[in-house]
Amino acid sequence: MRLIADVFDQVRTAFADGRAVFLRATVGPEPTTGLSAIRVVVRFPDTDEEAMWTAPGSARPTDTPAFPEATGTDPYSSLVQALADHDNEARAVVDMLDWYRTELETTNQGVLALHTELDAANRAQAELLTAEQAARELADTARRRLTFLSTASAALSSTLDHRTILHELAGLPVPEFAATAHVWLLDDRQELIALSKGTPDASELSADHPALRTARTGRTHHSTKPPHHPAAGQPARPLLSLPLSTGRATLGVLALTPSASAERFALDDIVMLTELARRAATALDNAQRYEHERDTAEILQRAMLTDLPAAPGLRMAARYLPASEGMNIGGDWYDAFLHPDGTLTTVIGDVTGHGLDAAILMGQLRHALRAYALQGHPPGALLTLLHTLMRSLQPDLYATAVVTQHRPGNPEVTWASAGHLPPLLRTPDGTVQILDNNVGSMLGLPLNQTVHDHQLTLAHGSTLLLYTDGLVERRAHGIDLGIHRLATALTNLTPQAAGTPEEAAETLLDELLHDSPRDDDICLLLCHAVHAAQAQPTRDSVASRRAM
Repeated sequence: MRLIADVFDQVRTAFADGRAVFLRATVGPEPTTGLSAIRVVVRFPDTDEEAMWTAPGSARPTDTPAFPEATGTDPYSSLVQALADHDNEARAVVDMLDWYRTELETTNQGVLALHTELDAANRAQAELLTAEQAARELADTARRRLTFLSTASAALSSTLDHRTILHELAGLPVPEFAATAHVWLLDDRQELIALSKGTPDASELSADHPALRTARTGRTHHSTKPPHHPAAGQPARPLLSLPLSTGRATLGVLALTPSASAERFALDDIVMLTELARRAATALDNAQRYEHERDTAEILQRAMLTDLPAAPGLRMAARYLPASEGMNIGGDWYDAFLHPDGTLTTVIGDVTGHGLDAAILMGQLRHALRAYALQGHPPGALLTLLHTLMRSLQPDLYATAVVTQHRPGNPEVTWASAGHLPPLLRTPDGTVQILDNNVGSMLGLPLNQTVHDHQLTLAHGSTLLLYTDGLVERRAHGIDLGIHRLATALTNLTPQAAGTPEEAAETLLDELLHDSPRDDDICLLLCHAVHAAQAQPTRDSVASRRAM
């Protein structure tokens, strides 16, 4: 049996080290003396060590109880009072029991506080998780809208045909953001024209229909109960009517109904769909401008195609092919006309760029060259005058050209070039010569220049070929290789084809274009020298043009 002080020290040490301690106290008679006593048993589970101490009393069990019943709320109060007069070791036991109880209560309070903190941390973590999930959903929704707008913009800007744009627009928001989509286009009379599949005619809409109000005001209308139109074949539903507006004018109307699961459009979806309508309007405006410019330029280009004259001693053929992609009108042109004295002037040229500006400048150069030629100027002088004219007309546009003059009965041909590709001369024996004499600079460059004349002999059976760069220039190889390909094709013409300019023109085009698309406009002009009696007797207004 160990002293209580030793046991108490060991208990303190165990608590300080965080070890478990089991303590049990009992009160009962001593077996040997019959006197009442308190027994304390202390056990340390981690070491299986156990200590016991007995504090003897001074009364027998039949005497007045040594430990009166507790009158307070503390179950140990009577025990403490009874043991107050015992020896020091008994007081030490009481102190140990009181300390043990205090430590136990403190430990329980600490555990309770820890559980409270853990519960609060769990709630905070759950709230953070909920907030994170909500933020992810918002980010995913925003990303979905941005992705839709990006994809829609690419689809709308991939074409310059307004009908294709309207067809794409009607299908883009369905079914992800709308159940149905109808598109109308405003015509010159400001009346709605249905262009998308399934869109009701404007005459079937009631006077207060949101689409009509949008067309009149150019503003967005979001109606929760739109008027029913019979062509839709369905009950009235919320309707979002958006103007296809560029800021200058309203071009049409886009009307949408929400998906079946939605009562009406969400505010963020309305903002996104409004942006879609704005981008569609921009694409539609660009397409309409392009189509107008293309049609105008095409009319002008067709008006500039020349009927080839009947020149003594010559057979001629000409071809014009627009580019197969993009704006089909450029600044390539050819011309051939007779002077009062019978002299034949031929010209082929190319204005930089495409579109209406290039076509207009081409027309101005064509008419100016005719006027200068009828004043009796030779080819070099004609190009010098055109150069001066261009610098005052269009300082930002340039051109190249080749001019030839044939006098009746004279095989000598005068020609001049301003920055243009070299003419090709095929002699009667089939030999092809590239006429790469020193030529002038491009017309319109900011420099003073005088273009000089050159001479060539166009004997009977010879062919002179003038052309533009669209015939020989390819992205895969340089222009010099293209010129040599053309020279080879001209050399390989059969005598029959060489003597028939129409057949020669088709053969050369087939040979040069069969393996590549037409990235640029193409012009060519063939002059074949024959005896005067063999010359073409009339103008060939059909053969001089190839389908545009």
